[in-house]
Amino acid sequence: MDSTGLDRYYNQRVAWKSCDHAELDAAGARCADVTVPMNYAEPRGRTITVAISRLKATDPGRRRGVMLSNPGGPGGAGLDVMLTIRKAMTPEVTARYDLIGLDPRGIGRSTPVDCGWPIGSMLRSGGVDRAAFDRNTAVQADLARRCADRHGSYLRHVSTRNTARDMDVVRGALGERRISYFGWSYGTYLGAVYTQMFPGRADRFVLDSAVDPKAWHTATLASMARPNEAAFDDWAAWTASRDAEYHLGGTARQVRAVVEDLITRAAADPIRIGRYRVDQHVVPMVPFVELDDPRKRAALAGDIRLLVDAANGKAVQPSPSLVGILQFIYEPTAQLHNSGQAAVLCGDAAAPHDPDWYWRQIQRDRRQNPIFSAIANNLNACAFWPAPAEPRTAVHNTVPALIVQSTGDTRTHYQGAASLHRAMPNSRLITLADVNVHAIFGNYPNPCVENTINTYFRDGTLPHTNITCQEH
Repeated sequence: MDSTGLDRYYNQRVAWKSCDHAELDAAGARCADVTVPMNYAEPRGRTITVAISRLKATDPGRRRGVMLSNPGGPGGAGLDVMLTIRKAMTPEVTARYDLIGLDPRGIGRSTPVDCGWPIGSMLRSGGVDRAAFDRNTAVQADLARRCADRHGSYLRHVSTRNTARDMDVVRGALGERRISYFGWSYGTYLGAVYTQMFPGRADRFVLDSAVDPKAWHTATLASMARPNEAAFDDWAAWTASRDAEYHLGGTARQVRAVVEDLITRAAADPIRIGRYRVDQHVVPMVPFVELDDPRKRAALAGDIRLLVDAANGKAVQPSPSLVGILQFIYEPTAQLHNSGQAAVLCGDAAAPHDPDWYWRQIQRDRRQNPIFSAIANNLNACAFWPAPAEPRTAVHNTVPALIVQSTGDTRTHYQGAASLHRAMPNSRLITLADVNVHAIFGNYPNPCVENTINTYFRDGTLPHTNITCQEH
């Protein structure tokens, strides 16, 4: 790599401007576009821009530096995420850091990948039988083709490793020796990759709801089946205890049977609800989306009730929560995850190409995980993607970090956080016990978690040992 060619990126002048974003502008944030090479191996070649925002430290006299961030996904636009995260920060923390939001390359305002897909997301269930699986396979091949036709060589350079390099250019352009960092979900993988690639540049890193770096990415998706089934059982018991309200069954087994039957019915005859025809590929996505937080239990019960009523021929008005899920899945919107998510996932690590391999995985896992096996093990556009430009990053370093994880996380399972902790032995692991929640700090209030994180950001003190926090 031509380090001389990179000097102009690290030494560029950052021109701050209005964010043209109502909430950021109201909060006093300023935004900028940072120029980075599309291909770091050819720094004198084509360039792209990465959009950042800054909420300045509230006490310049106590300022420590900058804190970058990522909201997860991958594919989540992060320009405004610090507006949410800082609500959980103490005044002592916001006094010390310029809080930096960033749209990762390929996402949001950062030279976005928009493949012109006819649907919103590639993530969906493979269906109940091989014919449905094969139809989904054809859809996924078409999605990958559209991306290759529209973006060509750029796709090979949309990756976590290059986003980590972009973060380091941002560090240099802001005149900082090191960065601190907060990331949710996929953002923990990005943060871990940064510590591996730039260990001397990492200051205080908090990785919330952690990805297992050894499993990224096909195995990460597959690992979601079991915790989702467990969370579903918890939800089914909760719903059964409220049968007078939802009429989905008086036992958890009855509630599960209703949902499994709903999937079968949607396979035979897609459910008309509003302007959508909800088929077997989408019905299981409703609980999948809403099982990431126990505060969504009522919304999920209500949405299943709506789908059952619609399947029975009743005219129903879809709820805001159900509309949001269906829009995400069916409607192409560049500002959501969509094709940008595919670019990052597929650009990070090669996926198996043989559809039969995925079908065997689904069938092998379906008995244990009847609702979610066909989501977690399903083939997606990555099966038809060009080979990644670089190998996946192996994370194994001694950078200190704070890893935060709930035991019932349905997106990034607890064992993945334990694996990341082993890969970063100088880290500490905060466990939030007996809660099915994904993304904790700034999202799911817990004084124990918040106090530990704020203490670390304030003065750099990690707990002496791993700790467990309780719900109450």
